[in-house]
Amino acid sequence: MSQPPSQPPQGGFGAPQDPPPQGGGFGAPTPPPPQGPPQPGYGYPQQPPQQPGPYGQPGPYAPGPYGQPPQPGPYGQPPQPGPYGQPQQPGPYGQPQQPGPYGQPQQPGPYGQPGYGYPQQPGHPGGPGTPPGGSRSPFKGKPAAVVGAAVAALLVVGGTVWAVTATGDDKGGKKPVAQGSDDPKGGSSAPVDPGDGEGDGGEDPDNLNEGRKAGEARVLWYKEAPDAPGSGAEAPGMWITDKTAVKAAYKQLLAFHVGDGKPAWDTVTFPQKICATTPQKTADDKIVVAYMSGSSDRAKCNQLQEIDLDTGKKGWTQKVADGALFDSTLSVELTVTGKTLMVGRSQSGTAYDVTSGKKLFDKKRYGDTCFPAAFAGGDRLVAVSSCGAGSDNQHDEVQELDPRTGKVRWTQKFDKGWRVARAYSVSPLVIYSTNEDKKAWNISTFTSGGKFRSQVSFDEDFAPDCGWAILARDLQGCQGVAADADTLYLPTKATTGANEIVAINLATGKEKWRVKSPAEESMLPVKVEDGKLIAYVEPTYDGGGRVVSIPTGGGSHKPVELLRNPQGAAAVEKGFFSKAIDWADGRFYISTTRLSGNDDSKEKLMLAYGK
Repeated sequence: MSQPPSQPPQGGFGAPQDPPPQGGGFGAPTPPPPQGPPQPGYGYPQQPPQQPGPYGQPGPYAPGPYGQPPQPGPYGQPPQPGPYGQPQQPGPYGQPQQPGPYGQPQQPGPYGQPGYGYPQQPGHPGGPGTPPGGSRSPFKGKPAAVVGAAVAALLVVGGTVWAVTATGDDKGGKKPVAQGSDDPKGGSSAPVDPGDGEGDGGEDPDNLNEGRKAGEARVLWYKEAPDAPGSGAEAPGMWITDKTAVKAAYKQLLAFHVGDGKPAWDTVTFPQKICATTPQKTADDKIVVAYMSGSSDRAKCNQLQEIDLDTGKKGWTQKVADGALFDSTLSVELTVTGKTLMVGRSQSGTAYDVTSGKKLFDKKRYGDTCFPAAFAGGDRLVAVSSCGAGSDNQHDEVQELDPRTGKVRWTQKFDKGWRVARAYSVSPLVIYSTNEDKKAWNISTFTSGGKFRSQVSFDEDFAPDCGWAILARDLQGCQGVAADADTLYLPTKATTGANEIVAINLATGKEKWRVKSPAEESMLPVKVEDGKLIAYVEPTYDGGGRVVSIPTGGGSHKPVELLRNPQGAAAVEKGFFSKAIDWADGRFYISTTRLSGNDDSKEKLMLAYGK
């Protein structure tokens, strides 16, 4: 199934999916192939996924556009018998369903839907409950819970995710600009000034704030992207401090004053393209950027540079060494936990003191066949390892590490066939896992000691906005999901019109409450702040997006509008197809995460809204 060329390419949502046919599938154009031969990644041979379209776009089982018949889904095989040799029971929507462990019958789920073959309450102490439905997943209608033979923990997917950040070209048309921008004009090493109509790409007579209505917020500033090669380039990360908004784009790091968008410090240009960044900033507003060692196909992502976000001052540098055979730095992932920077290779990791660059420890292979495959950071440091690849004992394991010493605090082994795909939250730990053979997936939560806590126990199509990552699992690559100590907040998938945000009790896996988007577009959780959930309501074609606050405690959960973005900027706001978003100090920021390299039009880099 395809969509007209004017439709934006779509990002993925966590579950690995079959590759599209040549020319793209399900509305997403086929991304350009990686330069050079495919590289091994993180312990498993990888296949590129196919992603259905987000936010009301047709998915793999929806009718095609313009009345075309639906295309076969990625898993057209007949249903397989359930575990333990038992026949499948009917699941929701007529899908075959896996029976519960130990022959337990299904329990009815909420809203009159049958459950998932697992009892709503644990079948034994510590055992998981029913697994969830999921968003944009080829496993829709076939979720399954997983119980280990030795431990009652939720288990994670075997298989591997390829991911390519979706990109959108701004073809034709003029880009409106924000009023009152005082940015100097720039060339390829700086964002173009959109304020005087004399930047690259021609005149821009329009004004993003023109015709602003009463009650609408203002576009504080708007920035265009620096030049990128014709094949496109990454624009990872976005970091907001009290003073600056900092954005990476291709080879550059650009910084703007949060209030007026004026340059905060001189653009930092790296010798080669940026290949990884820390999604988190340190407590003293530092980040680490990784860039390539050269421009050839053999170049490695092994050059580290610390940067002060408030001043642009360069700190320490490091070169990341290769690991053992097949453990390369062709691609790395970076994460920060406290004062520790973790650099993940394909089969190991190295930790550095983020304040000095001094090496702290290596996380290497352990046991006979367990290779660290991915890391997640923040309030805790979590490692995911691939074990027993190619054997009958192939499985994943999750560990929490002491961020200063690398000492293992706990280990949780997952059943064969299950693969850890995403960490929706690190503290509390919430894991999204998939099982390609069973066409099933899970969302489960864990205690601080690594024990199974709960599992989402009702049928739902959830749709967090998860990016793609080539070679890496990108555990923390999801937006549109938030959590606090007791609750997980997930958006539902909207096939038409508005969606909902569902608050899920982390202790039980059951729904606490839900709230519908106040507009006919999807609403995504952003963060929990001062006991309230901040959410972003996406723009319509003729109206700006909104930022709302939703009380998380008892009583009403009606969204309260914090910002209503101006209608005059709606087209530009909606044009950020692959994006990062943030809310800080009463301002809303949106930026691209991928540059198309299209020389025929100006590319968007970043927008800031406020009152």
